[in-house]
Amino acid sequence: MSMSEHPPEPGQDGEPKLESAAAPASSLPSLAPGGLSTTPEEPPAALGGAPAASPVGRLAATVERLSREVRAAQAEAEGRALIELAKGILVERLKCGPAQAARQLAELAEQAQVTPLELAVDVINQAARDRMSEVTDAFLAATRAADEAAAESAAVRLRAAESGVLAADDTQAVADALLEQALRPLGAVAVAIWAAGADGSLTLAGSAGFSPAEATRWRYVPPDVATVARRGLTEREGQWITSLGETGLPSIGLHHHPHGGRAALPAGTGGRIHGVLEIAWPAPLAPQPPQIVRQVEALAELCAHTLETYTPPHGGSQEPRVLPDAAELMDLADGLHDPALVLVPHLDGAGHLADFRIQHVNSRFLDPAGRPRAVVGGSLLLEAYPMAAGESELFQRIERVYATGEPFRARRMNLTALVDQVPLSAVADISISRHGTAVLLIWRIEDETARLASLLQHAQRLGRIGGFEENVLTGEITWNGQLFDLYGRPQSSVPVPLEELPAHAHTDDAVSIRRFLRTLLHHRRPAAAAFRLQRPDGVTRHIRIVAEPVLDTDGRLLGVRGACQDISAQHWTEVALAATRDQLAHTEQQATERNRLTLQLQHAIMPPTQAPLRVPGLQVAVRYRPAETEQLVGGDWYDAVVLPSRLVLLCVGDVAGHGIEAATSMVVLRNALRGLAVTGAGPGQLLSWLNIVAHHLTGAVTATAVCGLYDPARRTLRWARAGHLPPVLVRDTDAAALPLVKGMLLGAVPEAVYEEAETQLAAGDTLLMYTDGLIERRDRSVEESLTHLLTTARTAPSTLDQQLDRLLTYSKSDTDDDTCIVGIRVG
Repeated sequence: MSMSEHPPEPGQDGEPKLESAAAPASSLPSLAPGGLSTTPEEPPAALGGAPAASPVGRLAATVERLSREVRAAQAEAEGRALIELAKGILVERLKCGPAQAARQLAELAEQAQVTPLELAVDVINQAARDRMSEVTDAFLAATRAADEAAAESAAVRLRAAESGVLAADDTQAVADALLEQALRPLGAVAVAIWAAGADGSLTLAGSAGFSPAEATRWRYVPPDVATVARRGLTEREGQWITSLGETGLPSIGLHHHPHGGRAALPAGTGGRIHGVLEIAWPAPLAPQPPQIVRQVEALAELCAHTLETYTPPHGGSQEPRVLPDAAELMDLADGLHDPALVLVPHLDGAGHLADFRIQHVNSRFLDPAGRPRAVVGGSLLLEAYPMAAGESELFQRIERVYATGEPFRARRMNLTALVDQVPLSAVADISISRHGTAVLLIWRIEDETARLASLLQHAQRLGRIGGFEENVLTGEITWNGQLFDLYGRPQSSVPVPLEELPAHAHTDDAVSIRRFLRTLLHHRRPAAAAFRLQRPDGVTRHIRIVAEPVLDTDGRLLGVRGACQDISAQHWTEVALAATRDQLAHTEQQATERNRLTLQLQHAIMPPTQAPLRVPGLQVAVRYRPAETEQLVGGDWYDAVVLPSRLVLLCVGDVAGHGIEAATSMVVLRNALRGLAVTGAGPGQLLSWLNIVAHHLTGAVTATAVCGLYDPARRTLRWARAGHLPPVLVRDTDAAALPLVKGMLLGAVPEAVYEEAETQLAAGDTLLMYTDGLIERRDRSVEESLTHLLTTARTAPSTLDQQLDRLLTYSKSDTDDDTCIVGIRVG
């Protein structure tokens, strides 16, 4: 029951009597017992487990007893302060003396079965109705049924902490009081109170629970350094961090509690943040109930009242917080060359920031809506510019700067978001900064004409364009600075008239300049010309001039205006491109001629088709398919010839590379093999000799080849290979590659030995020799391509020529390489 609802009734002794207060304040069950307590403490065990009878044990017991006595004395002193405050409230409410108020307080405590201290806190809460009493009421409502003793303890702790803060003479004492009276029961082990500077820096105003060395290291945090405290300052909402190590943010005491929880709450009053209250826990912090959050927020508000008058120690890195007041800021605004407003906070009845009053408008300020300065000055910001809280967020920016002290800058803000009557093209540069308790707003409306002129000037500079204007009646000539630079003349010199232009140009360009002047001045039509300008410093620049006549209403010539552009870079680029095109055309012509000669050489030695060999009981056919791209003319070759021994020489080969070098090497190897074959040696010996030719006589080229000698009388084929794919034997409806024999490619080593194999053929058998251009693909292995070839070869048309044509037709090769095929069919 509130004491203001019913007047006090007199007791038996005639003294005013106050009814028992409502149930005592409550707290959350999670709060650890602590703070002020009226129950005696159990004597602790001796330190280190030493027996009490030992000297060390007696010393430890004495130290612990003295510590308890000090804590008890401190608690008693703080409790007396709260009881005296409650007695004062009763004196004022009951209109009685101090002695009567003391007796009334004792009787009420006995009736409510609570301690006088707990009842005193309840009386203070009912009388104050402040933020601290709101938090106490929340504890009462949340935990009344859970634990009455814990509830009373929480209420006492909050008021005891408030009493300690108000009694403290500096922020260090405030930090000590907060930790011992209110935060340590919540499990916290350390607290830091940060003062926010006008530049966004943070100064450690007080701390408890951190070592002196740690506090010294963190005495000052420069602006824009990300820390836990800065996050609490910039976010403007309480930051409850489960584990400090997960955030990656540095903070005071990080090395001692790297995985502990943290809370960072802005400490502010009246819409302005004066600093941050940072609390450290030793272990990860679980999500806190609303009652705990409100309790900590109330403690942060207590810190704000202390930080309001805080001044950093002399010699610190931070500038003093005693900054110019509104009057001094008004003088500063009047001295600025930019339009400026001086704003002061406007608080509502509850002391909260509601708006900003335009305290002063300097003489250079231009209202976006065109209103006089006297109308704008003295009004509230949201009344003068109601849309400032809309899309532009100007009011929110000002509110943030006032709260945190961090300045704000913005370029080209559209003013249509502030005042409806402002044209769409109106934009402004905004600058907001806090100075003491006032805010300076610089509002510079951009001059669109000046901006466009600046853009034009930069465009002329980048494009190397100079403008001119000439009055033919008065002879007055006007050049801009860029044209003086193009002519290589100082700006203090006299401009060159148009009629004297031929004297400053190359002699070969005189005709084109006179034609330009005649069209412009005589025919009075726009004209353009390109010429080479001879500058006084001896440099020649390529210039393009464009001009038009200025006529009066009767068509008479009044003047000429135009522009000159330096096109030297473009001219020399065109010259270089033309030379490159000529060189490229010459190179292409040479390459075409070279490829044509290579192709003619290849076709002359090895035509795509060859006259059939006349061998009894044997059909022989060859095919050659050149590369589709002439630049890829390669070194594939084949041969089929009847030797003097009546044996038939069959061979195909592939020289590495393309072009004229590969073609000439192919000719050497083909002719050498044909000449060596008349010796009667076997295919293995022939390839050994051919390897010596490739290695020593052709510039060390490399090649692959397969060589065979067919005996028509015995129907046998002796063959050897040098790194080449084996021949394919087609018998009836089956096709298979002949078993591989050893043999390395030609030209790799000075001497090599090649194995031979002999295959017995039957009537109707077909034997195929080919180069890799028939089967090679970029996206498949050689084995997969060979399988496709065998599948195609199983279908044997009636003639050998048709079968070779079919192989070329259904070839899936995609390397655009030339291809050779030699085929024989036994009759």
